[in-house]
Amino acid sequence: MSTEETKRTDLSITATNKEEATQTFKATEKHVKIIGRTYYYNDVLWLALSGGGVEFSFIGKKAEVTIKGDPVALSDNNQARIGIYVNGKRVIDDMVNKTLKTYTLFESESEQDVTVRIIKLSEAAMSTIGIHGITVDSKEGIKPTSDNVHKIEFVGDSITCGYGVDGENEQHSFSTSTEDVTKAYAYKAVQELQADYSMVSYSGYGIISGFTHNDQKLTSQLLPDYYEKVGKSDGKFDGVLEPQSVSWDFNKFIPDLIVINLGTNDDSYTKDDADKQAEYAEQYIEFLKMVRRNNANATILCTLGIMGDRLYPFLEQAVNDYTKETGDANLAAMKFDVQLTADGYGADWHPSVTTHSKAAEKLIPQIKGLMKWE
Repeated sequence: MSTEETKRTDLSITATNKEEATQTFKATEKHVKIIGRTYYYNDVLWLALSGGGVEFSFIGKKAEVTIKGDPVALSDNNQARIGIYVNGKRVIDDMVNKTLKTYTLFESESEQDVTVRIIKLSEAAMSTIGIHGITVDSKEGIKPTSDNVHKIEFVGDSITCGYGVDGENEQHSFSTSTEDVTKAYAYKAVQELQADYSMVSYSGYGIISGFTHNDQKLTSQLLPDYYEKVGKSDGKFDGVLEPQSVSWDFNKFIPDLIVINLGTNDDSYTKDDADKQAEYAEQYIEFLKMVRRNNANATILCTLGIMGDRLYPFLEQAVNDYTKETGDANLAAMKFDVQLTADGYGADWHPSVTTHSKAAEKLIPQIKGLMKWE
C-alpha cells in the first residue's frame, strides 16, 4: 500500500471522535494484529488461507464486526467458515452466506477488558472473506494485541487445513463446513508454544503432483506454484481480484521456523515407483531453495507421515542432499506417527481431533529442542 493510500485509509478509520463511545475501525495494522497472509483491498482486509485473521483488544461494552463475502458466499457450496473468539472462547462459528454480514460478538452492561480474535477456519482454495469494519462501544477504541516472541510458518496440505476434522466419520466427503484449522496439529502446536503463525496450506496439493485417483500426475495442484502468492482461490477479493495474482511480501511476516508437511498427495502418484519417488526428492530440494530464498534465516523442519509415511525416506534424502548441495544445514526432518484406526477418522479418512492432538504432542518437543525454546 502506498503512503498516500495509507493516509486516505487512516482518514476513514474512525467514524466518531474519542469523546463518543461508539467507534468504527478498519482492519489495518494500526488497529489490529494481522494473522497470516492477508491483503488490504478496497478498504477491506481480505483473508484467503486457513488460519488467516486478526486480533485486537479494547475496554468497552460492545463489539460488532462486519464480514464481507466474495461471490462464493451467494452459492450453495464451499462458503467460507469463520470463527470469532472473545477472551479465548469461540462465540461465533458461521458460514459466510451473505455479501455483508454483521455479528455482535460481545455485549455487556459494564465496561470489560476484551480480546477478540477473528479466524478463517476454512481453506483458501474454495472461498475468501473480508473484514469490512469493526465497531466498538469504547472511548479508547481498539488496539492490536502484542506480538509473541516466536514466529512459525506452516506449509502443508489438507492435514494442516483441518480438512474434515468436524466430519462425523470417514464416509463423509469434503465440505468447508467441516474444516477447522484450529483443531489441526499446526494450530494446536502454536497455541501451546505461544507463537505467532502463518499458514500456507491447500487440500490435495503436493510437490510434484496433487492428489490423483488414476496414476496421472496432477500438476494443477502444486504448492510451490503458489508459495510466493497471497493465496490461491476460486473466490476473488471483492469479486474482482484473484489472490494468486498478488505476490506475497515476505517482509510482512519473518518466521523463526518453517514447518513443511508435504508429500501425502504426492504419494498417490508416486506409490512404489522408484523413479517417481526420486523425482519427488529432486523437486523437494528445489522447493527448499525457494523457501530459503524468501526466508534467509529461518530454520526449516520437514515433516511427513500422519496419513502415510511411504515417502518419508525420500524426504529425508532430499533434506540431506539439499545440505550437501548448498551447504545450508539450518534444517531438519521429522516423521509423524501414522494415524490409528482406533483414534477415528474425519471426512475422507482424514485425521480426527485425537490424531491431530497426538501429532501436535509429537511436534511441540521437536520444535522446542530444535529451536532451543524453553
